Parts: sequence; C-alpha cells; structure tokens
Amino acid sequence: MAAVLFNKPNYAEELDKCRTFFTEFKSADVTEHPIHGRKKYMQFLQQIADRTRTTMEVELDDVLDYEQDEEFVKNIQQNTPRYITLFSKAADEVLPPTTNDIPSHQQDVFDVMFASREKNMNANGEPLDARSGLPAELRRRYELVLLPLKKTKVLPLRGVKADSIGHLVTVKGIVIRASDVKPLCVVATYTCDTCGFEIYQPVTSKSFMPQVDCPTEQCKLNKTRGRVFQQIRGSRFIRYQELRIQEPSDQVPMGHVPRSMTVLAKGEATRLCSPGDLITIDGVFLPSPHTGFRAMRAGLIADTFLEAYRITRQKKTYAEFSLSEEMLQRIDNERQSADIYTKLSKSLAPEIFGHEDVKKALLLLLVGGVTKEMADGMKIRGDINVLLMGDPGVAKSQLLKHIVSVAPRGVYTTGKGSSGVGLTAAVMKDPITGELTLEGGALVLADMGICCIDEFDKMEERDRTAIHEVMEQQTVSIAKAGITTTLNARTAILAAANPLYGRYNRNQSPHENINLPAALLSRFDLLFLILDKPDTDNDMALARHVTYVHRFNKHPSLEFETLDAAFMRAYIAHARTYTPDIPKNLTDYIVGMYAELRQGESNTEKSGYSYTTPRTLLGILRLSQALARLRFGDEVDRSDVDEAMRLMHASKISIVDDEPERRARDPKSMIFDIIRDVATKTGKTAVKYMDVEPRVLAKGYSKVQLTDTLSDYEELNVLQLTDNGQTITFIHPDEMSQ
Repeated sequence: MAAVLFNKPNYAEELDKCRTFFTEFKSADVTEHPIHGRKKYMQFLQQIADRTRTTMEVELDDVLDYEQDEEFVKNIQQNTPRYITLFSKAADEVLPPTTNDIPSHQQDVFDVMFASREKNMNANGEPLDARSGLPAELRRRYELVLLPLKKTKVLPLRGVKADSIGHLVTVKGIVIRASDVKPLCVVATYTCDTCGFEIYQPVTSKSFMPQVDCPTEQCKLNKTRGRVFQQIRGSRFIRYQELRIQEPSDQVPMGHVPRSMTVLAKGEATRLCSPGDLITIDGVFLPSPHTGFRAMRAGLIADTFLEAYRITRQKKTYAEFSLSEEMLQRIDNERQSADIYTKLSKSLAPEIFGHEDVKKALLLLLVGGVTKEMADGMKIRGDINVLLMGDPGVAKSQLLKHIVSVAPRGVYTTGKGSSGVGLTAAVMKDPITGELTLEGGALVLADMGICCIDEFDKMEERDRTAIHEVMEQQTVSIAKAGITTTLNARTAILAAANPLYGRYNRNQSPHENINLPAALLSRFDLLFLILDKPDTDNDMALARHVTYVHRFNKHPSLEFETLDAAFMRAYIAHARTYTPDIPKNLTDYIVGMYAELRQGESNTEKSGYSYTTPRTLLGILRLSQALARLRFGDEVDRSDVDEAMRLMHASKISIVDDEPERRARDPKSMIFDIIRDVATKTGKTAVKYMDVEPRVLAKGYSKVQLTDTLSDYEELNVLQLTDNGQTITFIHPDEMSQ
C-alpha cells in the first residue's frame, strides 16, 4: 500500500481563496475609497488600473489576519513561485476598470497594439476582446510580490540550505558587487512575413531558443513555411540586475571564509543598493540549472540564487534619513540640554575609559565640515581626517570598531591585510558578460561614509601612497587594462597606528617616533599622540572601570543617560543639513590664530615635531563648521574656533607634557607668558582682557585658571586689573622683558 507523503493542496480552491482575499479584505490603516471603501487590495488594483501604481505587494500578515488559516500561509511560504502565479491570476480576474481616461502621453506601445487589434476585429466582425490570446505577462502592467510575515526570522546565509528551495526567506548580507541594470525579455513577440500572424513566446529563463517557422494553420495548409521575425517593440522587457551579497563579519564563524550568494533583482527591486551597503532581502530561494555544455559536465548539480522581492537597506546615508516627528521632538529636547557636545561625545564607546578629547574629535569626524564647490568646479573637502597614534593597549582599535557601527556607512580594514588595489579599485572580469569591469575597494565602498584603517603603520609604502589622492581630492583615478576613469571616494579617513618602536620611545624625537611622511601627516586634520604613562590615580580609575565592565557587561553609570546609536545617527543627520558660514568679523581672528600656530611650530623645529601647514588652516575651518553644525548654527561662532584650536593643542598635549623644559612649568606660569607675549607684541604695558582670553583658551587652559593667575600675580604686585577687570597693566614694565 502506498504511503501518502504529503497533502497536496487543491489549487482551484487556493485560487478561490486568493480571489476572495483580494475582494473582501479590509484594513483600518487605509483611507476610505468612494468605490471600494476600506478594501486595501481593491484600492491597490484600482491604482494599477489607473496607471498610478506598478507594484502589488501582498503581505502574508494580511492573508493570515483574513483567512485565519495557518496551513494556507504555510503553503504560500513553502511553494512561493506557484502562489505568485495564483495571486497574479486572481488579480487579473478581479482587476477593476479604469476610472479615468489614460492620457496619450502615458500610453505605451501595448496600448497602440491593443487598439490596432480591436480595429482589425471590428473590421472582421470578430468579438471585441483585443486581449484574447495574449499571454498574461503581456497584459499585466504590474508586478506582484509576496512579503513574509513580520515575525519571520532573518536567516544567515549559512542557514539557507537545500530545504529552503522554493521557500520565501529573509536574509541579510553586504553587497559586494552590483551589475548594470539590463533589459530581460519576458515575452518575445514575432510576426509572420507570409500570413501576418502574431506569435507570443513567454520566456522563463535568462536564455531561450527563438522561433523560426510560423506555426499557424494557414501557413501549414498553404505549405509556405512562413518565416517569423521578432518585433522588439511588441515584446515585453523588464529591468534586471544581478547582485552578489556576502555574509556580515559578525555571522562568520571563527576561522571560516565568508559565504556569498547571487541575488537577482527585477523591476522595481533594481537600483536600490550599491556595493558596500548592508541590506535585508525578502525573496524566494531557487535553483538555476546549467545549460548547454556546462550541463553535461555538471550533471545533477545546479547553481542557486535568490530572487529578490523586497530589498531594505539597514543603514542609509545621512542625506537619505527621513526623521519622524517623534525623533525631531526628541532631538529638539536634547539640543536644549546643558552641554549636548559633551553628552554626544561621552556616548561614543562609553565602555572605553577616558579619551574625552579623542571622542570629541571622533564626534566631529562623524559630523564633518561643509564641502565647498567653486564656480570653476574646484572642490574643497569638508570631511575630517583623524589619525590616532599611540602606545599599545589604549583602545585605538575598539574606537575604530565603534565608529564603524555608529556611522551609517562605514568600512573597517587593516593595514597589513590591505593592498593598494584593495583600497582603491581592481579590474575584474564580469562573470555574466565577460567584460572587464571595475570593482571598488574599501575607499570606494566607503563613499559618503567613513573608512577606518587599523595598523596604518604596518602598510607597505607603495600601498599607502594610494590614499594620498583620496584624502585631499576625494577621488580614485584608475588607468589600467584599457580602463581610464575617476571614481568618487568622498570618505572621511580614521586611521590608527603605533609608533615606530611599538611603544613611544621618549629618548627619540617625535618625528623619529611617528615615522610617517610629511605629505601624509599634513592631510590629517587632527593627529592624536596617545601615550600610556604610569599614573597611580588614573591607573586605579581605569582598573575600576574595566573590572566593572567585566562584572556587569555594561559601562558604569554616568551623570546622564547615554544616547543610543540610532538617536546619534538621527541627530548627526539633522546637524548635517546645516551649512554654517564663516562671518567676516571672525576672519582676522582665525588668520591671527593660524599665524601664531606657525610661529609656535617654528620655535619647536629643533625637536622635528612640526606638521602645521596651510592645510591646518582648512582643518581649523572644518572643525569649526562641525562644531557649529552640532549646535544647529548657520554661522561659525568664536567659541567654535576656540574649541577647534583647543582640540589641536590637546592632540599634542601628551608630547608637550613629556618635554622636560615644559614639564616643570605650572599652568599659571604658562598663562603669564601668554599675557606677556601679547603685551610685547603690542609694545604697551596695558593689554585688553578680551585680547588675552581667546589666546589662553586656545592653548587649552580654562577661564578659571586665567582668573586665578591674574589674582595671584596681582597679589605679587606684578599685574594690576583696571576698568572693572577689562584691562591688564604691568606695574613694572621691566617684567615684560623677563
């Protein structure tokens, strides 16, 4: 006795269910329609008939809510291609007539074809159904797709196996290659040159055998063997794109190679992603048998692919963010808090102890400055580049990993594992067409995002030079294998490196420790030198922080609730919509500060630690604009410039503090030197407080330290404050020259 393996559904009954679902399902989420009421899918079909909609999305959640039949939904999930056919047939049957006349500019070649057939039928006295005898694919002006249940689990690429063939699945991956969008023939139309009969050939694969002879009875009776010719205008083509996705690094088991999968996107699912995007795909997993000679060699083995119904990008670029009213209200509330700048920076990697100034610099890197484009086409970059150089164990790599997770578009790579071609672009052979194509590297994939390069010092010199053009011109120029082109690489570079000797050698000059060419150093807006110095109090605090994180798997509580990554992305996206300008009254101030920086560098040339160039001035402007964006300002304020200068100074404070001649001096002596320098330059014994304060703040000191210094020197009868503290006067002029 034969055993029944499964209950085969009655497809006639299933078709009735599909038809009833379309005509009867009502949803409270749609607006009332004058004809169809709240019938969701009848409204969709009406829009298709009126040519205002091209995609029919059937949600399985709606099917389950209406039918209350889990077996029906399970059959749809396990035999999706067959049910796509059933739903499409049901939609054709219940498609309502159009409610308005189609304008002539919206009519296509098929409208002309149907009108011509109708005219011929009228002349011959035949029934007035111009669409009879036409394939369904030629009549339809929509694409029907099935969307999985919202509770459907996202499968890793390794979880999509042979038992998923024909099933509706949801997978997540990174796009590593996207082909050009090309036309794919769905129905080929032929015309006989003898009897004038039209022949339609549905095409179900990427290749097909064209018709040659006319199959009509008239040609067979006349024994003329009429030849048929394909009518391109009468055939139906759809957009077709092939993608290649790879599983994300967090889904790859230790020691394994990342797996990849081919994805076929058709119609409205094309052009929704580009290489480097992290996407979630809803679609059906199908086999692709080999054809021709390859089929003889492959035997029973077949390739597999995923036919995409819906593609969703996990991380959109800042320009594509659409913020809800609730999020905008939250942003407005947080903006009015005491110090949003510090709050945002401390919310970056709160598990990492300290590094307040480094985190502020990374926050400004995420925000970026304003890219300027001149009338003649010249561009000045707005992206901020940061280099973190320091001793081992100061959490450089962890900071890089966290920035990649926060940024909407981020690429992480290491210096030793990256070649020049891997960073810029490689010439590859397209497996479909056989043509030579360019495949973007890490810098091209990070376009409009951030590229984090770890172990920057371990890179080969010839590979490191590939980054020079990207860091300033933000393009990648290629001239290889007959391909000469320029690719966009509008990315911010965040690099981490160790000193030449692994740890910073205090017996060597800073220049010898850094060991990077000046042409590269000048392209970084901020270069942080982070030294791991023994300090009892700091070491105790660090140890307590680390042990707390290990005990409770979370960071110690701060004085405020840390902001989540989704809110930070939304806040930064809103901040990047502002384009602050430099007001006229600040230009002289910035010029003076830059000149002082250059003068200060000339005094330290003996140590070989000098990398202030005219690019540094642009770096100050970029940092100032990023600070103005954070407070949603349309103009750069003086405080923004002071904070940018303070970060410049803070990036070098580790080295400055380590120099013996400066280590012995306290802050009050240094502030007094600044006041004396101002008085010496003006040649007067009295200077204005407003001239002294910004210079003191730019060196990294606070207003409290300035006030304490003036009080102490006033008690020593060296200085005197007049005009309600607005004028500082030297009591003994000879003090100015000491």
